[in-house]
Amino acid sequence: MSRPRAIIHIDRVVLSGVDPQQAKAIVEGLRAELASLFSSAAFRGKLRNARSADVIRVGSVPLGAGRAGAKRFGVAVARAAGKGMRA
Repeated sequence: MSRPRAIIHIDRVVLSGVDPQQAKAIVEGLRAELASLFSSAAFRGKLRNARSADVIRVGSVPLGAGRAGAKRFGVAVARAAGKGMRA
């Protein structure tokens, strides 16, 4: 029996009015946290019964200053998206 797999397709990340260096850090944080979430056994268990979602609303997430704040923003968005996935 083959292992189940998840396919994540993010069409685009729109970051209007964000400095290009901050935008890069946001995407890095987002990517790293999503990889971490999806490697978690507990999260994979949650996904077994998950349904497809066109949009996951994450609410308000503050953007901190500089590259570190931007990376934290990406991590926070990924975590909020993970919580938004419902079975």
